[in-house]
Amino acid sequence: MYGTVFLLALRSIRRHLLRSFLTVLGIVIGVAAVVTMVTLGNATTAAVQNQISSLGTNILQIRPGQGFGRGGGGPRPPNFDMDDVRAIEQQIAGVKAVAPQVQTSGTAIFEGANWSTTINGTSSAYFQVQPWPLASGRSFLSSEEQAGKAVCIIGNTVHQNLFRGGEAIGQRFRVKGISCDVIGILSTRGQAGFGGDQDDVVIMPIKTVQRRFTGNQDVSVILVGVDDAYSTTQVQASITDLLRERRKIGEGKEDNFNIFDTKQISDTLTSTTTLMTRIMAAVAAISLIVGGIGIMNIMLVSVTERTREIGIRLAIGAVSREVLMQFLVEAVVLSCLGGLIGLLLAQIAIALLSPLMQVPWTFDAQINIIAFVISAVIGVVFGYFPARRAANLNPIDALRHE
Repeated sequence: MYGTVFLLALRSIRRHLLRSFLTVLGIVIGVAAVVTMVTLGNATTAAVQNQISSLGTNILQIRPGQGFGRGGGGPRPPNFDMDDVRAIEQQIAGVKAVAPQVQTSGTAIFEGANWSTTINGTSSAYFQVQPWPLASGRSFLSSEEQAGKAVCIIGNTVHQNLFRGGEAIGQRFRVKGISCDVIGILSTRGQAGFGGDQDDVVIMPIKTVQRRFTGNQDVSVILVGVDDAYSTTQVQASITDLLRERRKIGEGKEDNFNIFDTKQISDTLTSTTTLMTRIMAAVAAISLIVGGIGIMNIMLVSVTERTREIGIRLAIGAVSREVLMQFLVEAVVLSCLGGLIGLLLAQIAIALLSPLMQVPWTFDAQINIIAFVISAVIGVVFGYFPARRAANLNPIDALRHE
């Protein structure tokens, strides 16, 4: 019985092919949009988590001002200094390593090639705080840091654009008019969705950058690596108390610095991208409702057009349940075909958009199955009323219908 009903449904769809396609267009668009939005949203969330993880876990970033910027009006908050760095390292329990950081930008020049890049002044503790191994070469020596020698470790982007990927260790190039010897090349990290190209950097001893470029002893960022045995929340509270004391912030006054936990940043960005994904998926799902209404509308038209056919079937012995099943299966087949086409279009859209969004192409079996099941359910829900109407027709009235 079910095989015959299924064949009758396919025959009816094929008889009005263009109308059937236009009917399921809403389902196609809805399924394609939902699958594409959810898959790309999940891929973006995973990419953000990976980028945060690449910065390292159990890391605290201490910056002057409130938030990543320096805040709104009022006096400019003071930067940190090396005494602050040493105080955190010596007086706070649970600190694994502390790396001061100061940044500037400049143009690097080597044998006619030039490249604008970020210059990051820090110490060798920078590589203990966060997991960024060297692809080749070595880190700074203590003597080089103390003397403020012009030695540098370059990122892969600088290596490719300045040295064309050739031998760089031992070479000397100029950056902002200062000659710098390359002692190491960093491993590739790639793009950061919130911070640009992480590999476009030249790392030098902080004293070198302070003396040669910034002209002061300020430290703009302090990176603190927390021992795994300690809670970052506890260490953060201890650092806050220490810095408030050192910066002479009175009781009841707001901090003129901020401490960011990389885990908190990851959780915040993840929750934001997840929320945006759900909102976009909900908006796209409206197309599924519209598609279901389209199916119900065309099935009502089909019932009206085939009233005489229904009357003949009922007159020669067909029961109402068989008529209902015929039209219900036809509606479900329409919606399922729309769902399959939508899934195919979604994979094409994901393959095209993934490189543009710089996220990996992924196939999420769960969301594809859910979307297909929802399309079938829509066929049942919106197809039941027309099918019930056809099953309840009076055979005599149906045969008289013109």
